[in-house]
Amino acid sequence: MDLARTPEPPYYAVVFSSLRATGDDGYAAVSERMLELAAEQPGYLGVESARDGLGITVSYWRDLESIRSWKAVAEHRLAQEAGRERWYARYTVRIARVEREYSFERPT
Repeated sequence: MDLARTPEPPYYAVVFSSLRATGDDGYAAVSERMLELAAEQPGYLGVESARDGLGITVSYWRDLESIRSWKAVAEHRLAQEAGRERWYARYTVRIARVEREYSFERPT
C-alpha cells in the first residue's frame, strides 16, 4: 500500500480507528471488498490503512456529501452491521476537514 495521492486542500478525511474482536470470520474478504467499493464512489480520493493491534484507516473524500453517500451504500451498510456484530470490539469514526498538507519523500 502506498500513501494516498490527494488534491490540494480543502478535502475531507474519515478516520476509522478500531480494535478487532477475535477471529477473522470473513473479515479480510469484506475489508478488501470495501476498499474496492469505496474507490468506485463519486468523490473518493484515496485511502491509507495500518493495523498492529490498533487499526487505523483514513479515507479521503472531496466533500461531506460524498461521505454521506458512501455511508448509505447498501453493501457498505451490511459490512458496518457485520462489523458491529462480529469483527470489532470497539471503533470510533472521526470526520475532519483537511485545511493544509505537506509531504516529504526521500530521493531514491
